[in-house]
Amino acid sequence: MFVDERSESTVRRVAGIDVGGTFTDLLLTETGPEGVAVRFAKVPTTIANQAHGVVAAIEAAGIAPADLDLVIHGTTATTNAVLERKVARVGLITTEGFRDVLELGRRTRPNAYGLFGTFDPLIPRELRREVPERMTAAGTVRTSLDEGAVEAAVRALVEDGCEALVIHFLHSYANPAHEIRAGEIARALWPNDYVTLGHALLSEFREYERGTTAAVNAAVQPILDRYVRRLQADLSARGFARDLLVMNGNGGTVPAGHVAQEAAKTVMSGPASGVMAAAATLAQSGLTNAITYDMGGTSTDVALIAGGIPEVSAELTLAYGLPIHLPMVDVRTVGAGGGSIAGVDRAGMLRVGPESAGSEPGPIGYGRGGTRPTITDANLMLGRLDPARLNAVTAGVGLDTIREAFTRDIAGPLGLTVEEAAAAVIRLGNVHMSGAIRMVSLSRGYDPRDFVLFAFGGAGPLHAVALARELGIPEVLVPARPGLTNALGCLVADLRQDRVNTVNRSLDGLDMESVHALLGAQAESALAVVSEERAEIEEVAVIQGADMQFRGQTHLIRVALPHARVSREELQALFEAAYFKRFQVRLPEIRAVLVNLVTSVIGRRKPFPLAALLEPGPDLDAARLGTRQVYADGIWHDAAIFSREALPIGARIEGPAVVQQLDATTLIEPGAVATVDAIGNLRVRV
Repeated sequence: MFVDERSESTVRRVAGIDVGGTFTDLLLTETGPEGVAVRFAKVPTTIANQAHGVVAAIEAAGIAPADLDLVIHGTTATTNAVLERKVARVGLITTEGFRDVLELGRRTRPNAYGLFGTFDPLIPRELRREVPERMTAAGTVRTSLDEGAVEAAVRALVEDGCEALVIHFLHSYANPAHEIRAGEIARALWPNDYVTLGHALLSEFREYERGTTAAVNAAVQPILDRYVRRLQADLSARGFARDLLVMNGNGGTVPAGHVAQEAAKTVMSGPASGVMAAAATLAQSGLTNAITYDMGGTSTDVALIAGGIPEVSAELTLAYGLPIHLPMVDVRTVGAGGGSIAGVDRAGMLRVGPESAGSEPGPIGYGRGGTRPTITDANLMLGRLDPARLNAVTAGVGLDTIREAFTRDIAGPLGLTVEEAAAAVIRLGNVHMSGAIRMVSLSRGYDPRDFVLFAFGGAGPLHAVALARELGIPEVLVPARPGLTNALGCLVADLRQDRVNTVNRSLDGLDMESVHALLGAQAESALAVVSEERAEIEEVAVIQGADMQFRGQTHLIRVALPHARVSREELQALFEAAYFKRFQVRLPEIRAVLVNLVTSVIGRRKPFPLAALLEPGPDLDAARLGTRQVYADGIWHDAAIFSREALPIGARIEGPAVVQQLDATTLIEPGAVATVDAIGNLRVRV
């Protein structure tokens, strides 16, 4: 019998909750002597205070917060705060002569063409203060820290109304002594705990990227901290007294008590959770390569999984002038979601997105006051969605109302029929999304024909077959609960901590003992955080690597280290092999440079049985709901309608057909054939 050691209960309840721009999704597992039971909920996101939506989702699942043993939460709070510039007022203290580094950047331009463009740095110039101090790149002191100047700068920034502070000195990655001392002075005077030291968050060279990463962290730290505190307070008031974990953008989770300290790591938290769910699904489906395609109500996120491992990048650019050099699942986002607003611009061109109707008021079909056509409304017009089964609908809105809006805003100005206008909106939305898929595949040398398209999100399965056909992808995989996949990602995500430190030394002159000591310190620091959630961990993996380059080159190649006591000769051989694999060139006469040491500590959680997400039906006839007129390829078709929850394992469905379920609708276009695999995935051959 399963017994939870802390509660002595025979049933353990774990909730994965993802807050999106339109919906808040919950997937709850109850594990006990009888096996695993699953509950679901999908409620509108409460934009003003996302914590209310989280509590509402728990209540909608028919469970009391007091009965939960663990909550794992993915959020878009920090991402949206930065993109919308609804951030805290931040002050910066930096090395004398370098306060404009965050604005000068890398000589790029907001607009690729033309002479004009605007850029507002996250920290305005009047809140960037300089103090005398200077470290060399070798870590030696050139100019001592002026402690009096630090104290004066801190007091001035407090008077200027700054809520958060960044201390970012030149070459602090090589020697953080000045940053540490300045931090001690600042914390004695600062009115709260929102003080970010650049080297503590990212001990890596390149002062611009290190500075912007620290600036993003400080800008969202108060917002995330207040949100997590509100959420914990709301849950505690309802009896929840257990653990809360928060998703990070690297695809792992971190205890809520630590999350605000490194708030920038939660950027892309929501999209990362979906990619981790996809990786877990692929592993249990016998697949290794997939392009993940998550279309929600506000945006579409795409990523690539090769060999079963999601692509991770430490060079995310959240917006122009805001690179974040922290390990993140490499997700590309476009402003095309179910709520993307369509219209004709002043030049007479059809536009779709990036403006979204969101959850308030939402598409016209939601009956919440929306008046402008969206992609969701186009799908309703063309019979792809059942108006009676839409989530978040508060009052019925007839198709005539949607037709009037399409006639007024699109069909009339463009001289099209209403059906042609709706189909054009969908096609243009697909163009935006296929471009993002090409960015994560073709632009990196991957052939989409070698991958499956893993379609999820509330709207993804509606568009997936058309996208796969356009891109030459042979198969679409729709998981059992596509609209709840991000919530599932919270449940399957491991605890993860990443550490990066710059060494930037030629191998010839490298002190290998210092390398071994640094790797050990990285592992020890990360293990200390991961081990706080021992009850959730089945095993711990320590993965270490090195970012290397030949002297004089710019780009880095990461090599995996076989063990922490790696030798100089092993490093050189590993790098040469990786370099040859990438470029098919050998340069034996040039010695390598060790730029960064990287350690990831992963606390692997117990595997989640994905087959429990759906209980298969007895036969295909039991799943058949009837037929409906669906518009595709320029004509109306009689399409069979099926209930996803009632489909049996091995069922075969020929398009045109529509498969409906609580959290999503899948369109099987004419010419495509779908089957249900052993764990309930819908596999569509294009």
